[in-house]
Amino acid sequence: MHEEPTRAGTTAAPAPVRTLTRPAAPAPRAERAPEREAPGWLGPLLVVAIVLAALNLRPAITSLGALLEETRTGLGMSGTVAGLLTSMPALCFAVFGVTAPRLSRRFGPAAVVCAGMAAIAAGMLLRPFASGTLGFLAASALSLAGIALTNVLLPVIVKRWFPGRVGTMTGLYSMALAVGTSLAAAATVPMTQALGGSWRTGLLIWAVLALAAVLPWLLVAREARRDRAAAGSQGAPTAPDAGPRVARSRTAWALGGYFGLQATGAYVTMGWMPQIFRDAGVSASTAGVLLAVTMVMGVPLAFVIPRLAGAVRNQGVIVLGLGLFGLTGYAGLYLAPAGGAWVWAVLLGVSNCAFPLAITMIGLRARSAAGVAKLSAFAQSTGYLISLPGPLLIGILYQHTGGWDLPLALMAGLMLPQMVVGWLAGRDRTIEDECRMGD
Repeated sequence: MHEEPTRAGTTAAPAPVRTLTRPAAPAPRAERAPEREAPGWLGPLLVVAIVLAALNLRPAITSLGALLEETRTGLGMSGTVAGLLTSMPALCFAVFGVTAPRLSRRFGPAAVVCAGMAAIAAGMLLRPFASGTLGFLAASALSLAGIALTNVLLPVIVKRWFPGRVGTMTGLYSMALAVGTSLAAAATVPMTQALGGSWRTGLLIWAVLALAAVLPWLLVAREARRDRAAAGSQGAPTAPDAGPRVARSRTAWALGGYFGLQATGAYVTMGWMPQIFRDAGVSASTAGVLLAVTMVMGVPLAFVIPRLAGAVRNQGVIVLGLGLFGLTGYAGLYLAPAGGAWVWAVLLGVSNCAFPLAITMIGLRARSAAGVAKLSAFAQSTGYLISLPGPLLIGILYQHTGGWDLPLALMAGLMLPQMVVGWLAGRDRTIEDECRMGD
C-alpha cells in the first residue's frame, strides 16, 4: 500500500538523489546533472542496513532495565541516581539529536548513521568495564549519542531512498526496533545467568549486535559519498537545502509534544516496569519476560500501524485508540500489578506503539527530505526534552513514597494530554504549508 504523493513526496534536495523505488522529481530552478547508475546490490544492502540499525536502537536501554537492580548494587547507585540513569536516553536524544540535520547536510545522512552505529558499539563495549558510576554514565552517553543521531536520520534515509513507501519502510524498521527491544529485555537475564551471573557480561553481550551493524553502513556510506562526489564533479548544485523553519509550524510543536509524552511512557516502562513487577512479588526472570511481552507487542503492530497511518489522511483516531490502551494498562498496574501482570504488559505494549506512529507522522507531515530532517530533529529533540523529567521524577517518587501508587497515577494522568496533542499532530497538513514555503 502506497502513501499518496502529496504526503509521501519525492526528494527535493538540490544535489541529484537516487531512489530505489522510482526516480526523484527534478529539483526546481536548477538543471540536474546526469545521475551515476546505482549498483544493483545497493537496494537490498540498504534494507539490511536499516534493519540492523533499528535492531540496535534499544538494547543499550532495555538490557540495562532488565539488570537495573544488579547494576545499582554493583556501582553503589542510589534510587535518585538510578532515576538519572533512566533519564539519560531522553537527555542524550535531545542534546545530540538536534545536531543531526546539520551533520547530515555536511556529511550526508548515510555517513552520520554509520558514525552513529560505531558510537553505539563503542559505548556498549566500554561501559561493562567501568569501575564507577561516572565512567558507566559516560560510556552509556556515547552509545546514546549514536542512537540519537540514528533516531533522527532513519526517517530521512527512508524519505530519500524510498519516497513512495514511507509507511512500509517505516513499519519495517519500527518492527526491527521492537524486535531488538524485546529481545534484549527477554534474553538479558537468562544469558547473564548462563554466562556466570555477572551483570557486566550481560550488558557486554549486546555490543556484538552493534558491531554487526557497522559494516553494511560503511558500504552504504561509501556509495553515498561517491554519489556526492559525482554530483559535484558534474556541476550539480552543492548548496544543501536547509528546509523550512519548523518552529513556525503548530503541527511541529504538536508532534514534538506527542513525541515527548509517548517517550515519557516508553522510557518509564523500559526503565521501571521490571522493578514494579518485582516489588509486587514477581521473580526477576519473570519480570524481564513481562517487559519483553510489552516490547514484543510492538513487533507486529510496529509494522501494521505505520502502514495504516500512511493509508489515512488523519491519524488522530489511531492516537486516541493507543491512548485508551495506555490508560487501562496503568490502571491495572495500580490496582492489581501481580494478578493481571500479563494483561497489563500487553496493554502497555500496544500503547507504546505510539512511537512508530509518531515516526510515521514525521514522514507524512513534511514533503522533502530536508523538511523531514528538520522536523525529525525538532520533534525528537523537543520531545525528549519534554520527557526528560519523567523517569527521574518516577525514581524520586518511588524512593520517597516507597511504592508505586503515586508514580502510576502520574503516568495515567499524562495519557490525557498525549491524546490531545497527538490528535492535533495527526491532522492532514505539512510543515512547508504552515511555514508558507510551498513546494
